[in-house]
Amino acid sequence: MDQASIGHMKPRHVAIAVMIAAIWGVNFVVIDVGLASLPPLFFAGLRFVAAAFPAVLFVRRPAIPWRWFLLVGLPLGVGQFGLLFIGMHIGMPAGLSSLVLQTQALFTAMFAAVMLRERARRTQLAGMVVAFAGIALIGLSLGQGSPLLAFTLCIAAAGMWGLANIGLRKARPPDAFAFMVWVSLVPPIPLLTLSMVFEGPRADLHALAHISAGGLGALFYVAYVSTLVGFGTWGWLLRRYEAGQVGMYSLLVPPFGISSAALLLGEPITMTDTIAALLIVGGVALGSIRRRAAAPAPLPQLAGTR
Repeated sequence: MDQASIGHMKPRHVAIAVMIAAIWGVNFVVIDVGLASLPPLFFAGLRFVAAAFPAVLFVRRPAIPWRWFLLVGLPLGVGQFGLLFIGMHIGMPAGLSSLVLQTQALFTAMFAAVMLRERARRTQLAGMVVAFAGIALIGLSLGQGSPLLAFTLCIAAAGMWGLANIGLRKARPPDAFAFMVWVSLVPPIPLLTLSMVFEGPRADLHALAHISAGGLGALFYVAYVSTLVGFGTWGWLLRRYEAGQVGMYSLLVPPFGISSAALLLGEPITMTDTIAALLIVGGVALGSIRRRAAAPAPLPQLAGTR
């Protein structure tokens, strides 16, 4: 970590962090556009095929055991993105999806306490209570006729992202960008296999043969702009500044996601959504507070949902 990590983030680096949050927020709208052309599991599989190739030919594999690529790639690619894409496909709004997925930070803390014996801080516990109150509020509002199954799948996707973060915590790759490129080799085979079983090869081939310009643009965006450019730039910031300092800017993803979904997809922003958003983002922010004197090493987190 260089000298920049000692002080506050430079203005241009703050602008970069905000730009990445905007890229990841808009990504949910882009996913919604792509799902209009491609079956969800097939779309998720193609995302990782595109992210891995041709980048894997030019990026050296991090010198860590293969099992860590599997232990991160399966929950991240197959679990998180498979469940998220299905949830959005069957009715979960893009804006709310960007909000609910932020609970991955709380799932990460829960799994770390159980699997890594890391003691949860009081602020983390308080943050969980506040954020999950926001989730419950969304669940109650969705119970008035909207798809609860889609909402449940998005919650499960956030949980799978939390598991992937635990895998990353144990793997500790020396280069987060290179690790993401090589992790992208893991999800395509299981995702495309599941797609052939549940969506059918005929549906996949028909979608591929008749993919729209919007579908192609969505695939390009989620694979290269959101995954490789976004994650690579985020990793660059994490090498210059403390993880907590950079990580707070991920709280801007839901506002960008909700506002872009309202502007581009016409999704309404209700008072219930606004209150739930404040509870979830506030809870995650509260759970991120740590005292400098007693702070343990920061828990690495993947930006894989974006």
